[in-house]
Amino acid sequence: MPTFVYMTRCDGCGHCVDICPSDIMHIDKKYRRALNIEPNMCWECYSCVKACPHQAIDVRGYADFAPLGHSVRVIRDEEKGTIAWKIKFRDGREKNFLSPITTKPWGSAIPDFRNEAEPSAEMRNSELLAFEPESIRLDDGGLHTLKSNGLKLKEGVYY
Repeated sequence: MPTFVYMTRCDGCGHCVDICPSDIMHIDKKYRRALNIEPNMCWECYSCVKACPHQAIDVRGYADFAPLGHSVRVIRDEEKGTIAWKIKFRDGREKNFLSPITTKPWGSAIPDFRNEAEPSAEMRNSELLAFEPESIRLDDGGLHTLKSNGLKLKEGVYY
């Protein structure tokens, strides 16, 4: 069930692009709106649907799996900290589910690695990392940082 974007609701914020695990949500360069560039590769994880603050992304059901007349809508309310699922069945019945987005306070589950100590040489040379790539083992002796690699974190994106 691939995703599609309501172009009139999308403002091109890019939340869906940042969260898509299969990297198929992109921003159209001409219209500055999100689009699914490869619908057949969609994992149907609903990450982009849940991440969209404007409810601009929906999921199209396959005709043999979900006959005409059904819908699954997701509405996220960050102020209340809830996510609502509205499911409309083919026969017209509707079910609504309301769940907390997280059970922990916002930001409390995101570790701050900036204050962590650098791994020791003994830890880096451990046999546990023997078959890992050099970038993980840090064979050059130093600790790689985002700055040393010319990278930076995007504000508002949790990694």
